[in-house]
Amino acid sequence: MSQRERSKPPVTVSARGPSLDVVDSVERRRCRLRTSSDVSPTRVAVERIGFPVDVAVAFAVERLSFPTVVGVYVRNAAGDLVVRTEHFAEERLPDGAYVLEIDGPIKLYLRTRGAVEITADGSTTSVTFDGETDVVLGARSRHRTPAATVSTTTDPADVLDAVSTFGSALKTTTCERSFPTLRGHPPAIAIADELCVPPSVTPPETGVRIELPAAYRYAYAVAPLSFYLGATLVESSTPRLVTAAGVDYPLGTGDRFETDVERLLKRVFFLDCLTRTEGRFPVELSERRRFEADAPVDLDFAALYGKPISEQLEAYLDVPYDAIEPLLPRWKLTAQVEPAPAHAELLPFFVDDLAIVRTAEPNRVSAAAAASGRVRELFTRGTDGGDRTGAGGERVALQPARSTEHVWAGDGVPIRASKALPAAYENHLGREPASGGIDITVVCNDPRMRAERDLLEDEYGSSDRQSVETTVYQELTAEEMADVLSSHTDFLHYVGHIDDEGFACVDGRFDAGSLDEVGADAFLLNACASYEQGVRLVEAGGVGGIVTLDVVADEDALRTGHTLASLLNQGFPLRAALDVVRRDSVVAGQYLVLGDGGLTVAQAESGTPYLCRLEARPEGYDLALETHAVAQRGMGSLVSPAVEGVDSYFLNSGIVGPFSLSEPALVEFFDLETAPVWYEGRLRRSSSLRDELRPITDPRK
Repeated sequence: MSQRERSKPPVTVSARGPSLDVVDSVERRRCRLRTSSDVSPTRVAVERIGFPVDVAVAFAVERLSFPTVVGVYVRNAAGDLVVRTEHFAEERLPDGAYVLEIDGPIKLYLRTRGAVEITADGSTTSVTFDGETDVVLGARSRHRTPAATVSTTTDPADVLDAVSTFGSALKTTTCERSFPTLRGHPPAIAIADELCVPPSVTPPETGVRIELPAAYRYAYAVAPLSFYLGATLVESSTPRLVTAAGVDYPLGTGDRFETDVERLLKRVFFLDCLTRTEGRFPVELSERRRFEADAPVDLDFAALYGKPISEQLEAYLDVPYDAIEPLLPRWKLTAQVEPAPAHAELLPFFVDDLAIVRTAEPNRVSAAAAASGRVRELFTRGTDGGDRTGAGGERVALQPARSTEHVWAGDGVPIRASKALPAAYENHLGREPASGGIDITVVCNDPRMRAERDLLEDEYGSSDRQSVETTVYQELTAEEMADVLSSHTDFLHYVGHIDDEGFACVDGRFDAGSLDEVGADAFLLNACASYEQGVRLVEAGGVGGIVTLDVVADEDALRTGHTLASLLNQGFPLRAALDVVRRDSVVAGQYLVLGDGGLTVAQAESGTPYLCRLEARPEGYDLALETHAVAQRGMGSLVSPAVEGVDSYFLNSGIVGPFSLSEPALVEFFDLETAPVWYEGRLRRSSSLRDELRPITDPRK
């Protein structure tokens, strides 16, 4: 797969009155820093920061404020951690040389000299200096792309050699590789006439090898573990893990191999997350505290921290899997892959998410059988309300997954999982840097659906912390529809009708298959049986989208489309957004994610999107947060809820809490950002629920 050349750096810094805009134009992320006065940033050498950054600027300022609470790690001139702050912080540092590492939607570093004060409440963080001070600000994109392409033949032995190169992307072989920013993107794979590994692709020497049969099902399932351990794959009839430290750990065969590999990856990854708290980021990690309280095996994390992977593995394997299973974060992605040669090209993208990869053959049924027994509605997104058969081809029923997201790479249309399309990942690599904010396009081609159009226009324009420009079109001709689909937009939300001939326009139909290029990165086609048109959008340049497989009643489509719009606007990836909606709507089972389902349209204000689980108690409320890993904050990242009295960090993703809150404390939490809330058996929005709670907390009542 090729990557287009980019003509400008991925991150830019610009001044706008008393503020600085830091923009990641590839990942469409923005961080606005308020300044105590107008500033004039000057571009300087990135080496002045001392950490890897894409851009660095110098300016003078007395105070910087962030629109959300951000984690701040302060290091002295020697690189030692002096202090870290999160919510409700108040730290005063004496005169000295410091580098502040700021964990926002874009990674920031601030180098300064002098006294520094850092304060944070539940919604903002401020950094104040003793008078106007010269500072250098550096920014690094979280964008991850393959650094090279490895070619391989379809010979399974060559595929093993290609997968063995994945560890070359690791930025460290210490336990800190459990941080997503220190893993890197594995090399891309291309099927060719011969095996070819570029000289720049050099796997690390970790002293770990995995012996296994040369077969696709083994090579695919082991890819994430091989990557994470920096392990070499060696052909053998008996699967096993072998290390330079003398470990000889047997792995099962067939389906048992996949289970053993999954458990081994989760065990090593999790214990690395605990061990790394002895290093540069000595945070109070909730999972470590619980492990040390209940685990049947004592691990000397301080002694393990500096040891090589092979020796750490020896200690980790003494810990029973059952002892850590209740503490594990919920895995982000399970990829079920048809063990065919072509799907080797998808492996690097699944491995980048540290996905669990399975290859078991799914159950297959015809589209007609899958649709049998469904209830027809008179008022639907079909052009005539008739008997539509939906997306053609067979349906694929996958094994249940214990992850947040589930993807199928193979023939057929998956049931309750997303459909991987190779073109989507290539298109994602080729995303051109964007100028300005987020562009959203809404098209409503049926005047009877204006109510939905109005809801969407209000929804997409509701974010006051992101630069979002929404353009609304209605009742387009086929020619106008072609122009809109060809024009650049970050997200296209279509409301109307689609049939076998294409999008319904005022003067006929328009088939997306006739386009040479699509300008929309992501899309939602809220029309009956929009699957085929969605596939054509991806094949012509789209990255990911949500489509329907069958007839959807207008009322159900309006509700589902509005809820999806809300979740996408709050920073949920495509797959995770649909997963949340399916819990509240049976009809949402007719919707499917195509392409790269990890794509996000907007950024979560706190960096990590979450679903609140709320239960009322006589004395207040119990609040749990279901956090979701995203590309910018993947497996191994940390979350710290903005709940007063909570000073621990938690591994993303999964359930954090519950926390007991009074009514005033819950209202204060809901004031921080809009989030979905599961309350009293249905999905709500925190902003509307917050307003219901306010009268209860009014002291005049």
